Amino acid sequence: MTTKRNIVVTGGCGFIGRNLVNGFADAGHKVTVLDFGGSAFRDDVRFININICDKAALIDACQGAETIVHNASIVHTKHNQEAAVWAVNYDGTLNIMEACVANKIPRLVYISSASAVYEGKDIEYGDETLPYSSISQAPYADSKIKAEKAVLAFSGTTLTQVCAIRPHVVFGEGDNRFLPAILEKIANGSLTRAVGNRDKLSDFTYISNMVDAVLAAEEKLVAGSPVCGQAYFVTNGEPMAFFDFVEKIAVELGHPPITKKVPFWLAYTAAAIMEGLDTLKGGTLNSENGMTRFAIRYMVTHHYYSIEKAYRDFGWKPKVNLEQGIKLTVGAHHKNSGALDTAQKLPA
Repeated sequence: MTTKRNIVVTGGCGFIGRNLVNGFADAGHKVTVLDFGGSAFRDDVRFININICDKAALIDACQGAETIVHNASIVHTKHNQEAAVWAVNYDGTLNIMEACVANKIPRLVYISSASAVYEGKDIEYGDETLPYSSISQAPYADSKIKAEKAVLAFSGTTLTQVCAIRPHVVFGEGDNRFLPAILEKIANGSLTRAVGNRDKLSDFTYISNMVDAVLAAEEKLVAGSPVCGQAYFVTNGEPMAFFDFVEKIAVELGHPPITKKVPFWLAYTAAAIMEGLDTLKGGTLNSENGMTRFAIRYMVTHHYYSIEKAYRDFGWKPKVNLEQGIKLTVGAHHKNSGALDTAQKLPA
């Protein structure tokens, strides 16, 4: 029988965080959400509006916790706003570690990224023996690498045991980044061309599979477990060409297939220009639209991973396959769009 614990989830009001909160709360754990500017979405969960860069407030908020699931981060793949990204993604993680020490918290699960090992080159069935990227890709990737190194080195040096989960392109109901970008491109008529030849494969991760993995890893995170101090790739394990995946979503939404293509060099040049213009304006956070040099390189390289280590160490395998995940995601979008249309038609 699973022991119920006091779980703190940082960044718990975003897409991934909200699903993690629901997963732990539905499993019977007592959950506290730490989020900056977020709002409550269920009555049986405690919500605290807090910036993880405020170390004193963070330490105070984590009192009584038995596990921290550290999900809060800024996803920003443009080459600007470095200070803001590093303050949250790296300095905020150091503050989490201090909160673990101050409050004697025994478990810390760090939500990392598969981009920690990506260098703009092909990765085919990469496993956790791959070295960290040795080149700078973007402030997001750079800061996540340094943060992951720090938390894994911290594991077991005090009471706290740590593991890192590395998902890749997480999607599903409630996605506020990837699916909206696809829908925007459909709406403005720009989703008609793939970048490159669509011969390079990517991994994708349906959200409930990721949540299952985090819950399973957290359960095993005790002294002496093989999970302690380790990183794990967590994906659907079904690599697919990036634009084949995007096309499946578009077709499920009732739009035509993507039949044209644009060469990599042209897309990369356009992304560089757009990044440059954005930098001149000061850099915009939380506005990822797939048109960054980092994202374009992703589209024309293999980057898929082995998930065998997660199965071996904490018995996790994805339950929802890619086709099911796409149908569930699109179905939820239709349902939510229908509810919105109905609400807009109701008399005031």
